Amino acid sequence: MPNRPTRSPTPATIGRVAQEAGVNVETVRYYQRIGLLAAPARPLGGVRRYPEETVVRLRFIRRAQRLGFSLDEIRNLLVLNDSVHCREARSLAAQKLALVESRITDLRALRGRLRELVAACDAGATGACPILDTLSLPPPAEAQVNVNRPS
Repeated sequence: MPNRPTRSPTPATIGRVAQEAGVNVETVRYYQRIGLLAAPARPLGGVRRYPEETVVRLRFIRRAQRLGFSLDEIRNLLVLNDSVHCREARSLAAQKLALVESRITDLRALRGRLRELVAACDAGATGACPILDTLSLPPPAEAQVNVNRPS
């Protein structure tokens, strides 16, 4: 039988929850402050005890972050986290995919331009450095439009 991480079947302290979810205690507190996690009541003179579902929710948040979702987007996904809202979750994921693909296109164009600049420098152009010269030029007209475009 493969080794599985042990989970506490009883409510756990914040330290135990953080450890089981693979996050820092301060991350748990931060998620509580911004409303992604509920803070359990503190018994009089006692320590807060977190239910096992807290670990599941923390793992959900961390995995969504690794997929590029912002905390606001994760908040929406958490609301949709049931079988009834799969279509809406798919829509959010499709939007994120379109954004990632757009960024990849932009990064490929950037990579091409940087390769050109490095190649011009490697070609041993006489005079000033082609990289520094290019960086000193005013931006092209289309770049100026994009800078001012609302996001």
